[in-house]
Amino acid sequence: MTQQLFTQRPTVIAALHLPSPGAGRSMAWLEDYAVTNARIFADAGVPWVKIQDQTPTDGPAASETIATMAALTRLVRAEVPSLGLGIIIEAHDPQAALSVAAASGADFVRLKVFVGGAMTAFGPRHALAPQAMAHRRRIGREDIAVLSDVHDRTAVPLSSESQAVAAGWAAKAGADGLVITGSSFEDTLDRIAAVRTAGVRKPILIGGGVTNENVRDALGASDGVVVSSALMCGAPDDLIRWDADACARFMEAARA
Repeated sequence: MTQQLFTQRPTVIAALHLPSPGAGRSMAWLEDYAVTNARIFADAGVPWVKIQDQTPTDGPAASETIATMAALTRLVRAEVPSLGLGIIIEAHDPQAALSVAAASGADFVRLKVFVGGAMTAFGPRHALAPQAMAHRRRIGREDIAVLSDVHDRTAVPLSSESQAVAAGWAAKAGADGLVITGSSFEDTLDRIAAVRTAGVRKPILIGGGVTNENVRDALGASDGVVVSSALMCGAPDDLIRWDADACARFMEAARA
């Protein structure tokens, strides 16, 4: 198994959020959006981009979601080959995320509820680890890394285990990397320290709250960061959603 995600430092992942569906945008517009913003990240030196849809469901992803995600990611792979790519599908469906990654040439997937259970804004979600690991073996793509959120900050755990215990569960269940995000940057650092103290040795990424001002501290405490809103510009309906100069300044700070 060869996974590339943590072989280059700094590990910086930009989250490229697709627009919400139902606004009447054509596939051609979505292609322009995905490629234009991916090029902004690549030109700034961002090594990784995670493409994320906006269609949360408590069950399988819709067929149109899977088709759109696979087509857009494969297009970005062809048009911006310097970028490493990842997939997050908002539906509670690890098979869809892994299958899209396999079909489109992506390198990793991120799963929000990998172990335990969580109450989300759209209802309860339960552990995806068994389905995810079985499907990855079935399609023969153990080179696709699985990143597991541990007590994702957008949800509430359904049970009382500590975050360190949940991180240990995720590691034992097969996650290749853990995503930990607290209510503030300082809280995130405290949570990572607690997980490390508990003996969890998997790579840890910070899933949010990273800026130009704290990225060096973030990379000193973790194995990588996910960034998006700190680099955004314009309005949700604009074709260009990430600021080229802000991306360049962020990567300069990350490498300092």
